[in-house]
Amino acid sequence: MHTINPVVTTGSSTDMPKIPGTYSRGQLAEVTGVKSETIRYYEKSGLLAVTARSAGGHRIYSEGHVKRLQFIRRCRELGFSLGEIEGLLELDSGENKTCEQVRHATEVHLRDVQEKISDLKKMEDTLVELISQCDDLSSPTCPIIEALSE
Repeated sequence: MHTINPVVTTGSSTDMPKIPGTYSRGQLAEVTGVKSETIRYYEKSGLLAVTARSAGGHRIYSEGHVKRLQFIRRCRELGFSLGEIEGLLELDSGENKTCEQVRHATEVHLRDVQEKISDLKKMEDTLVELISQCDDLSSPTCPIIEALSE
């Protein structure tokens, strides 16, 4: 079996030269904890600005991209949808933004989270009840199956 070595074309390299304050997509992914494919998706969706390219065709990201990606990642960790994040970013970049507007958007999201928690608690109660009905594990009929079939 032959091993095929990577080929680098003239004028490009496998490692983008490091310019202070700049990052390749891989470096940006490593620094922010956001996968490269996700970064590409955020660019396509407009949450992250498309950047300039190096002479070798690699995207060049700045500290501003790091901060924005960290913001987006933290919002996602808190369950904000991409649309909600877009709204928060618009508020952040707007001249007429107020803390009240940001607070309102966050309160709306909190209510959604609280509703989901309530629904999950109801599901938990139902599952606990179903399991408690299943006392005789050797029975040919299963009360869980019967309850789910009703």
